[in-house]
Amino acid sequence: MQWYECLDEKIRDYLPDMTVERDVPMSRHTSFRIGGPARRMAFPESREQLVILLGLAEECGIRPFLLGRGTNLLVSDRGLDTLVIKTAERMTSIRRLDDVTLEADAGVLLSRLAVYAQQAGLAGLEFAHGIPGSLGGAVCMNAGAYGGEMCQVVTEVTALYPDGIRRFTGGQAEFAYRHSRFLEDGAVVLGAVVRLNPDDPAAIRQRMDDLMARRKASQPLEWPSAGSTFKRPEGYYAGTLIDQTGLKGLTVGGAQVSEKHAGFVINTGSATCADVRELIRRVQEAVYKAHGVRLEPEVRFVGE
Repeated sequence: MQWYECLDEKIRDYLPDMTVERDVPMSRHTSFRIGGPARRMAFPESREQLVILLGLAEECGIRPFLLGRGTNLLVSDRGLDTLVIKTAERMTSIRRLDDVTLEADAGVLLSRLAVYAQQAGLAGLEFAHGIPGSLGGAVCMNAGAYGGEMCQVVTEVTALYPDGIRRFTGGQAEFAYRHSRFLEDGAVVLGAVVRLNPDDPAAIRQRMDDLMARRKASQPLEWPSAGSTFKRPEGYYAGTLIDQTGLKGLTVGGAQVSEKHAGFVINTGSATCADVRELIRRVQEAVYKAHGVRLEPEVRFVGE
């Protein structure tokens, strides 16, 4: 029996109400609009369903891939011969714990969480309003923009490990630049608590709008991409180095270094994973040759 046949049977027995789809193009579920089919994709509606589903997958000998909004991923053209679990569709509850503290599920969009906080008169998530990802991925990657990072507001993280559910303080999460312990551990983030600051909702809204205007003016938001393609090298800006190397507009197949912001590789409409990977390689090679700086991808490569 194949792993997916085993899993289909167990889901019918233990999670009959959960939505599961077959051979789902990952291009529909990533911001790059790239990626072949996932053998199975499941959409749990609660932390409890997610925990049960992960246990069933383990019994069938498969290690699932957890997917939020798919905003930082480059998925193989061959697709993924595994179970993809998408949390951003339905694991989306937000709860106010006290005057300045919110708890949210991993699938909550950062933009929605930021708006929820703003309407409640809570400041601190303005930077996250324009980040097109979910809370779970943002915590794992310590996402940030315009001087703000998740580590500045996260006070507690709930994550699933092989031995059970654990809770960590913000300090125990071992946040670093675009990194946390959950990436190293391979843990599944179930949710997080953020502590914010009281402020006037109108003032918070104005700051959010200002940051969004800056983002729209400087970034190629009109094209599919995975956001910033490279991590910021110490002492430099990746986009500046790429621009200075004369690589704006460099194209491989349907993948292109954005002419608006050189730090972004965009899909002009027909890019494949192979196109993007080759373009990234050429950019890395050219920048190292010109400046002696090695660019490390911020985008995550998934699949062969």
